[in-house]
Amino acid sequence: MSYGYGGGGYPPQGGGYPPEGGGYPPEGGGYPPQGGGYGGGYGNVPQGGGTPPPNYLVWSILSTIFCCQVPGIVSIVFASQVNSKYSQGDFQGANDSSRKAKTWALVATLLGAVWVVVWVVYLVFGVLAASSGSAPGY
Repeated sequence: MSYGYGGGGYPPQGGGYPPEGGGYPPEGGGYPPQGGGYGGGYGNVPQGGGTPPPNYLVWSILSTIFCCQVPGIVSIVFASQVNSKYSQGDFQGANDSSRKAKTWALVATLLGAVWVVVWVVYLVFGVLAASSGSAPGY
């Protein structure tokens, strides 16, 4: 049976593998080449940043669902930018996006709280008005 080496099977008989002059790994060093090789890789922390700023993503999502959607969505957009800017080395941009995400999440939370208070006051006055007989009857 031949696998493209002119007969004899695989690996070829009489040479071809391992490479002439040595086996695997190459003499004088491992593979991949040590001391640089492929560049970055996983786990490299950008220089000068320490830990990334908080992204407030959970708060942004919860304030969008439970409080006020428009500022909550704006907060999610800024929160999603924090880690990517930090990993690209834009520390000032990451801090700025973190600050904006926190601000917009706070705005959404406060607007949601105000809405709940207004709704409760409306219900209380509606119940009091209905029980006192001043509301029109049907």
